[in-house]
Amino acid sequence: MVRSAERKEHPISMRMPEADIAMIDRAAGLRGRSRTDFVRDAAVRAAEDVLLENRLIRMSPTGFDEFMAVLSGAAAPVPEMVELARRPAPWEPGAAKKR
Repeated sequence: MVRSAERKEHPISMRMPEADIAMIDRAAGLRGRSRTDFVRDAAVRAAEDVLLENRLIRMSPTGFDEFMAVLSGAAAPVPEMVELARRPAPWEPGAAKKR
């Protein structure tokens, strides 16, 4: 008896306005991807974001107190970030000369 292979992919069908499809196709083309790949990637990333936003973090009362102490403490400056913040923005007059 021949067994059929278990299907690992499931189709999803949706109706969308033509303008949305055109925008998706344009963006997918700019990325060099198919519409299916582009939409699948965007949907999976959006789903991951939602799941991460709603993830429950558990910790002991002592761990929570330590966590809050770290958050309440003074931040240490990061020299690279300080230097970057002091640079003139590329659109500011003379910015290219100051580098």
